[in-house]
Amino acid sequence: MLESDPFSYRLTQAGGVVVSRGGRPVVTVGGSSAAKLAAALAVADDRTEQLLLARVTGNYKRGNERR
Repeated sequence: MLESDPFSYRLTQAGGVVVSRGGRPVVTVGGSSAAKLAAALAVADDRTEQLLLARVTGNYKRGNERR
């Protein structure tokens, strides 16, 4: 699912991270959490980046989804 509808993000001047999906903002992360996320995203590959963004939004696989 992440491959067909990936998350995107942008860093704000205030140090926050705005996470979007489908062109719409999903969540804005601020403070020390944003700094940790930005540092992790800077060194992450594409797959890891998507997993980090999914985890921040709460939209990550829990194991109880129907197929």
